[in-house]
Amino acid sequence: MSNETNASPVWLITGCSSGLGRALAEHALERGDRVAVTARGLAAVTGLAAEYGDRALALELDVTDPASVTAAVQECERKFGRIDVLVNNAGYGYLAAIEEGEEAAVRALYDTNVHGVVTVLKAVLPGMRARRTGRIVNVSSFGGLAAFAATGYYHATKFALEGLSESLAAELAPLGITVTIVEPGGLRTEWAGASMRQSPIRLDDYEGTAGKRREATLAVSGRQPGDPVRAAAAIAATVNAEVPPLRLLLGSDALAGIRARLARTAAETDANEALTVSVDLAER
Repeated sequence: MSNETNASPVWLITGCSSGLGRALAEHALERGDRVAVTARGLAAVTGLAAEYGDRALALELDVTDPASVTAAVQECERKFGRIDVLVNNAGYGYLAAIEEGEEAAVRALYDTNVHGVVTVLKAVLPGMRARRTGRIVNVSSFGGLAAFAATGYYHATKFALEGLSESLAAELAPLGITVTIVEPGGLRTEWAGASMRQSPIRLDDYEGTAGKRREATLAVSGRQPGDPVRAAAAIAATVNAEVPPLRLLLGSDALAGIRARLARTAAETDANEALTVSVDLAER
């Protein structure tokens, strides 16, 4: 992808007020690309955009508001002519045992982490399809591959994003558009800090499982092993790859975690092989 001024790639990144989204926007701008830097509140990104002149565009974009999404995408295309790279980064976590989850809060979580991604995709894809080129990066999590107590609803949204992204990749491949699912481990962002939400309901029977992990999750904030700046550079390298991977794990903790998960799955699959194949019809 060219970095010449008139042909530099155009990015639209959701959730740029802090964390990985902001680091990725800064990385792309530093290397000479053009970026629509978006957030639910415009004030959170105007300062960043002002540092880079005409190569940056600050936009208010709330992924849960279709009108906001449409307006932001249209303004980006009006200013830069197209969108080459879409990064669906906006999202947040929610702490609760499954029984403790509040219906309104869980629906709001899905509206951002799943339905919001779909809304943005539907606004951006027509342009990419018309040009028969584009890169889509959907930010999932290691929590989209493995689940733990207290974050079940968050995992459910990320598992949904994983399946959606796999299907999307198959649908878009013949059109010259690639999809990469980014699966970070613990990055030193505000995910487990100011951005985290949790249910006020605490049931005694879950204190040893979900309750214990709630406290552990909040306690790790500011001590995560992953660097969002380095994560941004890794994502950018993937975007530039001739054949981007479908999945990109980020962080040694994510790598160790998925290897352990795959080993457990393989062992359980092998242990139940006879029972698994026993359901096949005798005559085929």
